[in-house]
Amino acid sequence: MSVGHGGTVFIIDDDAGVRESIRDLVESVGLRAQSFATAQEFLSSERPDGASCLVLDVRLPGISGLDLQNELRRVGVKIPIIFITGHPDIPMTVKAMKSGAVEFLTKPFRDQDLLDVIQRALERARTLREKHKQLAELQRRYAGLSAREREVMSLVVSGMLNKQIAAELGTSETTVKIQRAQVMQKMQADSLPELVRMFDKLNVPH
Repeated sequence: MSVGHGGTVFIIDDDAGVRESIRDLVESVGLRAQSFATAQEFLSSERPDGASCLVLDVRLPGISGLDLQNELRRVGVKIPIIFITGHPDIPMTVKAMKSGAVEFLTKPFRDQDLLDVIQRALERARTLREKHKQLAELQRRYAGLSAREREVMSLVVSGMLNKQIAAELGTSETTVKIQRAQVMQKMQADSLPELVRMFDKLNVPH
């Protein structure tokens, strides 16, 4: 059986036996695995690029699993987390899930259950990476616009007509038409609705 598409699974558990068992399971389906005894080890490690997820014990020496989840979110690291614990409690589970955890598994769990959740986590990671890549490309295109073209884009997506934009900017309607065409070309937008969607994704203030 293969989880497919590749990826890296990071395992953090202070129990060496659990770490080794999960690592063997993950590698048996063709995925890379890196294991750590503490959250500090994970934070200071060099991590490979690519889709990844984190299998994280809740109770750890030093930085706890929930504290690590909060720290990763604080610094903008969007890695899907699967929590594992031998001593679950409802408030802890609720807190972890509200903070975006993929799943909360209680030890001992079935190998297949963990592999299924890892599959979901890696799919989420790939989706996040693709969205990030698309946004970075949009930002690159937007950076290529002149200051005036950005003004025109903002007014176009707000629903203003060319003659209204010309009056707003104190220029001619012909000039606005040219600038509007340049915006569409540089942003690689095939239609006004597509340009509006791009602008929304860029989250540029009107």
